[in-house]
This record gives sequence, C-alpha cells and structure tokens, in this order.
Amino acid sequence: MLFTTQWVSTVLPEHAGVATDQIPIEHITTNSKQKLSKSLFIPIVGERFDGHDFIKEAFDNGAIAAVWDKKKERPRFLPTDFPLFYTDDTTFALQQLAAAYRRDVDPIVVGITGSNGKTSTKDMVAAIGKTSYRTHHTLGNFNNLIGLPLTILSMPSNTELLVLEMGMDRFGEIEQLSNISKPDIAIITNIGESHLEFLGSREGIAKAKVEILSGLHENGALIIDGDEPLLAQTKDLRRKVVTCGLSTSNQFTVSNVQIEPHQTRFTVNQNDHYTIPLLGKHHAVNATYAIQVGKLLKVDDSNINRALAHLEWTAMRFEIMKGTGGASIINDAYNASPTSMKAAIDVVQAMQGYQNKILVLGDIYELGPDSLELHRSVVDHIDEAYFTAVFTIGKDASAIADELHQRYPSFKAIHVEEKYDIINDLKPYLQEDSLILFKASRGMQFETLIERLINPS
Repeated sequence: MLFTTQWVSTVLPEHAGVATDQIPIEHITTNSKQKLSKSLFIPIVGERFDGHDFIKEAFDNGAIAAVWDKKKERPRFLPTDFPLFYTDDTTFALQQLAAAYRRDVDPIVVGITGSNGKTSTKDMVAAIGKTSYRTHHTLGNFNNLIGLPLTILSMPSNTELLVLEMGMDRFGEIEQLSNISKPDIAIITNIGESHLEFLGSREGIAKAKVEILSGLHENGALIIDGDEPLLAQTKDLRRKVVTCGLSTSNQFTVSNVQIEPHQTRFTVNQNDHYTIPLLGKHHAVNATYAIQVGKLLKVDDSNINRALAHLEWTAMRFEIMKGTGGASIINDAYNASPTSMKAAIDVVQAMQGYQNKILVLGDIYELGPDSLELHRSVVDHIDEAYFTAVFTIGKDASAIADELHQRYPSFKAIHVEEKYDIINDLKPYLQEDSLILFKASRGMQFETLIERLINPS
C-alpha cells in the first residue's frame, strides 16, 4: 500500500464519495489502459487529449478513486460512493500529491539534471545507493513535470534513498521539479546545446539547470562539472559545492582514463581506481559524480567499486551488440546533442581492433537557428584517418556530410533523407572487423534501423 484515500483527502480537501475512508491505494496512474487494481487515476489534460474521457476504461481496469477537474460533470456510471478528489488542474494535483508523499516518506533525495549524462549518472547513483539503502529511482525517461511526480508516487513507503532525473526544455521547469522533490544532493552533469531552440544560448541552458538549487536543502550539497565555466557562478554560493572533472583544478580530478573493448578504467585524485562497463571519458566523469554521492552517503568504498563494476544501465545508451555478419553495432540512439555526439565519436575513435569504423549520424533536434552550424561542428571530432565512412540521415544532419566533403574531398560521406535507404550501403561493412555507431535524437527512432541489421527479415 502506498497510502489511503483518507491521506489523499488531506492533500486535496474537496471531494465526493467515501473519500475520507481508509481505502488502500496501491498504484497511481495517468494511463487508463493499465490494469492496476486499487489504483488512483489522475486524468491529465493535454493539447490534443483529455484523460477525463477515459475514466470508464480506468474504472474497468481497477481504479478505485480518481482526481477530477471540478469544472467537469461527475460521470453518471460511477457508483455514488466512488471517491473523486476535485481540483482546478489535474497536473498540479499530481504534483501536490507527489510533494506531500515525498515529505511524508522523507527519503534522502538526489536530484540530477544536465544537458547530457543524466540517465547514466542516475543509473550509477542508484546502483551505489542500492548497496546500502532501500533505493527507488527514475525509470526510463520519467523526468518531466508529469514523469517525476509519478516516479515519486511509485516509491515504496519504506524508501530510504530516492534518485530523480530532472529534464526540461523551458525556463522554470527545473525549478518546479526541484521544489516538488526537495533534493538533499543535487548534480548538474554538464551544460550542452540541448533545447537551444527554447533557451536561446548555452548561458540560458546553464541558467535553467541551476534552477535545481531552488528546492535544494539549505545544508544540501551541489555536485557540478567543474570544467564548465558557465557553472562557475555556483562555486560562490553559501553552500557545499563539489567540483568534478578532467582539470586538476577540480576537487575530484579524473585521470588515467583507459578505454577498453567493454569497459573504462580511470583514477580519481591519483589514488582511487574504478572500472565501469561504459565507454568514454565523459562516463568516467559521470561516474565520479555518483562516487561523490556515495561518499556523502557514507557508502563503503568496496560497495561503490562493486556497484560500478556490475552496473546495469538504461537501454540504447552506447549499447554494443552483434549485427549481421558479426559486425559490432553500437546503439547510442536514446538521444543526442552535439556534445554527446562528439563524445560518442571520440570513444569510437579510441576503440581498438577494428579495420572499419563507420558512423551513422542522424538529426539532432531542438537546436534552433544555429542547428546547421552545430551539426557542422560535429566534424571537428571526425578524423578521416580513423574512420572508413560516415552516413548521415535526416534533414539538418546533411550539414555533417557537407562539411566532411569540404574538409576531406575523397572521404566517403553519404547523406540520405530516409534511414532505411542506407541499408544497402552498409551491407559491405557487416563483417567481423567492423564497428558501426548509431547516434541521433530520440525522434529519429534509430532502434528500428538497428533492428533490421541485427535481425534481417
């Protein structure tokens, strides 16, 4: 049991039916199609849909109570004793319930934001936390103004550590998420170019990410990318700030990074040695954020090492698999920014033992008027000496191929509009000594292209 209808009535005092009875609630859902017994249904209203229209489906699938817009008529089919909790805004009500539940359960909360690396860092913090605490964490991409409250409301009532990923594409969103979750420890992984279309500049992105301080406990710790000048402002705050990065000016410096076929080894402050099953310097830095959380939580060093070495991470994040002909395929198609695409290319360049290295790069979304220039900047990390061919797919990704033609006239760079059009061009490279990276924004759905190369029909 999460809580009861009586508890909900203390947060949403306008109600009908037997709302003040101690009826157990075991699930919170906004999805009427989910078969969940003893659930509280919260109908979300969007631009093209209204969850209130699906109350009958939710009722049939196990809802024993619902949040309800007070301006809407009570459904006639509902039993007269069915609890309805009235509100002016069902999304805000969801957030109110999450804030109240977080307060009542009172776990240690770690909030993670940043342009890149949020999910990997979240996975590592959660893995370390699980060694010593009853830990609950964000699943998938439940990191926005609906997803984060649902994550909070899905945690067991005995949770000791809550690890939350915080995403945004507008000013004010991280502030809201921080005030709902009230983190004890906050992490800003980096400042990239994601959402430039809405935030205007990297300075704007930094401003939006620093909003995480809004709800941070007054004695809480902020862990940041100390190599990012745009985060320098946070070092002067009257609170604990921990800096991590590759520069020796950081409190915790990452060095001796060794990228191996299926893992990365690195050292922190010349003394502590770690291994993670992720590839790249950027992941070593992300791991260092998680390590510092572990130390703040007084997790034993042996448990930190063990958790990182046996990490399970979210799918489609630099996931290496075997394709047709034995080719090694890297599925890094969960999302992309110019920064993360460059980092992935750097990792592939450093990987040894392959005769052919192929890049399949797609559109990066939400870059605004500088999109073509930012796509072209990816070529700064593509050295023709290390790569056999580059395929670009989509609209703005054509700028990558165009820039490659400018810099390396004889290099093989092919652009197509539709992703399946490259399958025949890739076939000659589907062999044991080939490594193929797939990287693009989530909306490109590169996983469907990868599936055809792994399981051809």
